[in-house]
Amino acid sequence: MSKPLIPALAQFVAATAGRNMTKAAYVAVGVGVLGMVLLTVGPAYETEHRWVDAVLWACLVYFVFEWVVRLRHMARTGRLSLYMSSSAGLVDAVGALAVPVALLLGVEPKTAWLLSVLWVLKVVPGIPGLRQLRRVLVLESGPLVSVLVIFLMVVFLASVAEYFLERDVQPQTFGSVPAALWWAVVTLTTTGYGDVVPVTPLGRMVAALVMISGLGVFGLWTGILATGFAAETRRDNFLKTWESVSKVPFFAALGPSAIADVTHMLRTMELPARTMIIRKGAQGDCMYFIAAGEVEVDLPGKKVRLGEGAFFGEMALLGNNSRGANVSTTKVSRLLVLDLVDFRVLMARHPDLAHTIDAEAKRRALENK
Repeated sequence: MSKPLIPALAQFVAATAGRNMTKAAYVAVGVGVLGMVLLTVGPAYETEHRWVDAVLWACLVYFVFEWVVRLRHMARTGRLSLYMSSSAGLVDAVGALAVPVALLLGVEPKTAWLLSVLWVLKVVPGIPGLRQLRRVLVLESGPLVSVLVIFLMVVFLASVAEYFLERDVQPQTFGSVPAALWWAVVTLTTTGYGDVVPVTPLGRMVAALVMISGLGVFGLWTGILATGFAAETRRDNFLKTWESVSKVPFFAALGPSAIADVTHMLRTMELPARTMIIRKGAQGDCMYFIAAGEVEVDLPGKKVRLGEGAFFGEMALLGNNSRGANVSTTKVSRLLVLDLVDFRVLMARHPDLAHTIDAEAKRRALENK
């Protein structure tokens, strides 16, 4: 039984050496954080549930093993310094060393194991959309920082104003500018705990202005992030469609500007297997390009399968609006749809492409007779 285990172990080590989280790592993070939470429950740690310690130590051993494997792999590939200075390398190092270092320094075990909460940072790279969020924050950093400056200015001005107006009436809560800062932050964020409130008429007027300013500041932040996410989503969709268009032979010969023109015109359809796309006799107003997958054309006396790079439905755009055959997917497919209006504009802009599609359409019409 040792022979089958050796390739499996080698495969596990190779997967661990990669930068991505493995299933075992996800399990270790989940179990380890749960164990840390159980340690905060007095009876779970003090009496019969000492098995939690064993679980935490097992998770720690795994993370140390993962870190050592990655260090060894990076040293072999000559990227050790790059890995150690990267965010992933720092997270791996903290996950492996934080708890042992705390224990060696004499920290109480129940307190030292609280550092295992840092293990949740290991799942951050696997969160979908995190790269998009980081890109949005980088691209919109200027406007976001500007709004942050406005936030800090309002907080400081409001705290000074309330200190001036309320210090004689409420010396315990507004006796200094730092004390008034707590009220300003709570009010500007519209949290409104109510533990500190102005009582003078002018103080309440300032508080009203601060609350209104808080709505405006956070509205600006929300608008900037929403606009940034929308632009980034459009950019990602454009790149995906560009990649799909470039795979179609009829578009591959076009220049970058022409492909961009086509990309803006096409819309993408993701279809499961055995989905009817075209019904015979129906009125057609678009043609389809197969970016991925396969479709089956049900012709009289035969069935023709079209794969990646092929197109169909062009006859409806070349004068015959009535569909001549049933077309359905045979497996999961991604189709690019070109509508009639966009088709005419595209043909006018790119005559060579028009001739190519027209010639292919005539050839296919002869085959179908």
